[in-house]
Amino acid sequence: MKLAIIFLLLFVTSSGPTSGQRNKKGDPCANPLTQFDMNQCAGKAHRAADVTMNQIYRKLVSMLDEEEKAQLKEAQSAWLKYRDTNCDFVADQYQGGSIRPLIQATCLGDMTKKRSIELKAQIKERNL
Repeated sequence: MKLAIIFLLLFVTSSGPTSGQRNKKGDPCANPLTQFDMNQCAGKAHRAADVTMNQIYRKLVSMLDEEEKAQLKEAQSAWLKYRDTNCDFVADQYQGGSIRPLIQATCLGDMTKKRSIELKAQIKERNL
């Protein structure tokens, strides 16, 4: 009887898709189920926001004279330092916890998206 139960359990647990198989078929970020997946997806979202911001930044730079470029470069460097320091502060309340990377990446992504909006506004102002 015990042997039959063991075989039944092995059959039931091996017949369904594993989490790795499920992730290959669809985007794991569509419905992340583990803390690891949530951390990875937040990092992915932050990197995407950073790519977008850098594209907008380069477009704005192309519209500026040399003095304005220097001003923007200084402002962007200060903003990047602020963003990184602020998000470290926000995430450090979870120091040692598995959620810390999620909190930090979410903060970085949110702030980066807001900065993109600010840079787009500067482009729009110069196109008036």
